[in-house]
Amino acid sequence: KVQHLSEKLFYLELLKKREDSLEKQKVELNNQKSTLLKTFVYTKRKMAEEEDNFTREVTEFNNEYGLTSNRDLLIKNKVKTEINDLEKEAALLKSEMESMEHKNVQLNALQVQKNELKQDLFALQSKLQELENVVSEAKGITKDLEAEKIQVTEKPQTDPECLRLKKELENCKDDHWENVCETFQTEIEILQM
Repeated sequence: KVQHLSEKLFYLELLKKREDSLEKQKVELNNQKSTLLKTFVYTKRKMAEEEDNFTREVTEFNNEYGLTSNRDLLIKNKVKTEINDLEKEAALLKSEMESMEHKNVQLNALQVQKNELKQDLFALQSKLQELENVVSEAKGITKDLEAEKIQVTEKPQTDPECLRLKKELENCKDDHWENVCETFQTEIEILQM
């Protein structure tokens, strides 16, 4: 479980780095989009002004010298060419904006994945805490049992009844007291259990 948690944390860090990188790209693309839109609007306005000025000047010139019939056709062709150029530029800007929107969709998908991983991480951390509590409780029980074991093993050396019987057994070195000694020995063994 700890290894699984570590893998999830590592994957989460990778996703954070990827998200940061995509956020930076998003900001850069938004800045580029804004700059391109401003350039496009400025260029379109400027071209419209120049077109109006040019048309006015050409019309005045043609009217002044009587060249109106052929000049109208040339002006219309030039205007069509400029309009086509502007439409191509607009299509290019539209394509770039769609590309940025696609990258935003990817970023949102990564954000959802990151949130899911965070939830998994919180669940694993909760399970880990539960396991640590169980281990801590088991350690406490083990410590209590070890203390009780020591107390039980020391009982024959500290128990007054045991000590009395041992002393009587030492006093019984005679053959006459052998049966009594055996009885005491049996009682001592029973008490030591």
